[in-house]
Amino acid sequence: MRLYQQAIKVQTIGKSLCQITPQVQAIVTESGIQAGLCTLFIRHTSASLLIQENDAKPDVEAFFAKLVPETGQYILPGEGLDDMPAHIRSALTHTSEQIPIAQSLLQLGRLQDIYIWEHRQSGYSREVVINILGY
Repeated sequence: MRLYQQAIKVQTIGKSLCQITPQVQAIVTESGIQAGLCTLFIRHTSASLLIQENDAKPDVEAFFAKLVPETGQYILPGEGLDDMPAHIRSALTHTSEQIPIAQSLLQLGRLQDIYIWEHRQSGYSREVVINILGY
């Protein structure tokens, strides 16, 4: 069994979903691991990871905008009006994901892609650590 680890940095454009499937697949291919597990971890508290269908993005974003409004009664002022809503959205979603690997390919469904979900209004440089464990 082998472990391969690499981190990627992605510049987000503000509150949106940023697809990273091609970058992750390239790292899986580079690892040389044929079968195993790919684990992703985002090193931030105001962004998260999401596996989702591209066409579902507007509805997912609209749902979370209602669930965690920007203008809520938040105690901690943080780094701006979008700070606490971003942390709450991150707490309700995932900071890590696991995807099986077979024949050096991520075993995602036909309509699934991997996204960084930026919860802040401004763009940020986000780091995702990718661990690939297998044979």
